Amino acid sequence: MSQAVADRHLVEVVRIQPSRGWTGVNFRELWRYRELIYFLVWRDVIVRYKQTLLGAAWAILKPLFSMVIFYIIFGQLAKVPTDNAPGPVFYFAGLLPWVLFQDGVSKAAGSLVAGSHLITKVYFPRLVVSLSAVLGGIVDFALAFIVLLGLMFGFGVKLSSGIWALPFFVLLALVAALAVGLWLSAMHVAYRDIGYVTPFMIQAWMYASPVPYSATLIPEGPWRIIYGINPMAGVIQGFRWAILGVGAPPPAMLLTSMAATLILLVTGAMYFRRMERSFADIV
Repeated sequence: MSQAVADRHLVEVVRIQPSRGWTGVNFRELWRYRELIYFLVWRDVIVRYKQTLLGAAWAILKPLFSMVIFYIIFGQLAKVPTDNAPGPVFYFAGLLPWVLFQDGVSKAAGSLVAGSHLITKVYFPRLVVSLSAVLGGIVDFALAFIVLLGLMFGFGVKLSSGIWALPFFVLLALVAALAVGLWLSAMHVAYRDIGYVTPFMIQAWMYASPVPYSATLIPEGPWRIIYGINPMAGVIQGFRWAILGVGAPPPAMLLTSMAATLILLVTGAMYFRRMERSFADIV
């Protein structure tokens, strides 16, 4: 009986100390705070459209307006090929993974500075803040994806046989956003210039990615491998192929994009952990 009573009073002792060196991510600790991740994601979704006239409709309007602009400029004026797919469907399909990446990077880059009131008052893995900022875009992505299905139905485009690969490319877009977001969020704490550089960088990055055009326009050979260094090159081209069945991503380019994403994620996590011990002091 006394042993049972003693077991009931056992508590877990957690020792909090600064990370040392270039250590990796503590996945066990991150899993322990999974409820906090869920809370921060849900809070982000609610606050994002609070006191707005159109609410969650902005998740649809943003890629929709961009699609119309791309269709007029690239489709009607520049006559850029769309892999024999209807222009509106082609552009919207490319914008979906891009907006998921763009919003994830933008929110993650400023997440630590915006969440300084939490970081300076209570302990939790700081990676939770950046991770929740990236995951919050899934809700917007899901709403916009329904519109894409409607466009496909309206233009008579059927789902391709490669639809099974769609979750993989969505996951790859989230991983790429997290990888870049880890670098920028950790740097933003020390250098507030990052807040000014990020929007410009993302804008230029979009035109360096196959959003308004197909990666099949890139000449075969080493140029496609060089182009694949852009992590979003393989993601966007693969996403479009998975759902529309057009413009299959060249294997060399896709593998290069995956390798670039992995390198960014590993190095970003290491840099984030290296800088984490000073966040509360300088944020």
